[in-house]
Amino acid sequence: MHIKDIDLNLLRLFDAVYRTRNVSRAAELLDLTQPAASQGLTRLRALIQDPLFMRGAGGVQPTPKAQRLAEPVRSALATLEQALGETAAFEPASATRSFHIHMSDIGESRFLPELMVTLREQAPGVRVETRPVPREQITEALDAGRIDFAFGFLPMVKETQRSNLLKDRYVVLLREGHPFTRKRRRGKALLDALRELEFVGVRSHADTLRIVQQMKLEGRLRLVTEHFLVLPSIVRATDLAAIMPRNIAHGFEGYAVVEPEFPQRDFTVSLHWSRRFEADPGNRWMRGVIEGLFKE
Repeated sequence: MHIKDIDLNLLRLFDAVYRTRNVSRAAELLDLTQPAASQGLTRLRALIQDPLFMRGAGGVQPTPKAQRLAEPVRSALATLEQALGETAAFEPASATRSFHIHMSDIGESRFLPELMVTLREQAPGVRVETRPVPREQITEALDAGRIDFAFGFLPMVKETQRSNLLKDRYVVLLREGHPFTRKRRRGKALLDALRELEFVGVRSHADTLRIVQQMKLEGRLRLVTEHFLVLPSIVRATDLAAIMPRNIAHGFEGYAVVEPEFPQRDFTVSLHWSRRFEADPGNRWMRGVIEGLFKE
């Protein structure tokens, strides 16, 4: 086989199938019909003389040959897209582009106000839209261009470009004057004393519920909500305790913050983007703005 025999679109198809492990989803990402994607895969198999993908549970699995080809193909596509994108300029003062960002409700409250103030000053025509995506689909959504960035503590998101922004840890938020705060306790004594508290949890923030489970406090969970931002008003009105990021908790006035040494309490908030769009001038500019605002 010679490079002249390969259609670039076949390589894009190969990359999409490898990333999604699903021919139908790859066709959707590339705006192809299912028959067209299947035909393209058949052509590529014949050219490379390897099955490339075999049927498996929930989709297809790559052959050893496909696994060896995956990174060189992805790198080649990224290099080509970078070269083609370098000719386009991004002028923030006159730009009217929309950026789509995955972030949680608590991320919106923490980061969007400062970001929007800066955008109004530097790029008044730029629009931001948050698009929460299921965590297992974030990498695919970034590569497909459905979102430009993913923002938050996302350790399950792999094979993306990433910039670590700030370090944080989980703490316990209580109302001011809560009886629990009258005793000074540290270390194991403080962890053991958490069984005196009753908790409110957030269904959409799995890591806070993970801590509840690790500490075997499920029996002390009295309320589970869907959204994070209702917690302060609930905590203020009750004796319930909420586990949340320290960075957020210290932004509330009139509350007490307790810092037990939870297992795996420390985490890093990162900005993720696709290697495919790394050289895009607008993507690069927005990354710089976000890093300038929030990177420690």
